[in-house]
Amino acid sequence: QVQLVESGGGLVQPGGSLRLSCAVSGFLISSHVMSWYRQTPGKERELVATITNDDAPTTYTDSVKGRFTISRDNAKNTVYLQMNSTKPGDTAVYYCNKRHAWVSWGQGTQVTVSS
Repeated sequence: QVQLVESGGGLVQPGGSLRLSCAVSGFLISSHVMSWYRQTPGKERELVATITNDDAPTTYTDSVKGRFTISRDNAKNTVYLQMNSTKPGDTAVYYCNKRHAWVSWGQGTQVTVSS
């Protein structure tokens, strides 16, 4: 059964850091391009970062370039998002999924950047 379980969110002050995790079951992330997405109330889900399953470079939406880093641990079947230099605009629920052919979404993890 396919399952995505995001964790690691919380309240962080502007400029702080968080590391999000996405534990995947039901398929091997080593065979797929994986991404992190985020969503705020009333807005569409936004693609944040993508990591391929080969040597292609990771990609990021412009607003997080230089601050966020996506990575993967194939042995743990887990995808990560390191968030540094956070800003209030990063406040959202964060989700992971395949970049293409989405599977059922997990519950997400809430990130709140506020002083």
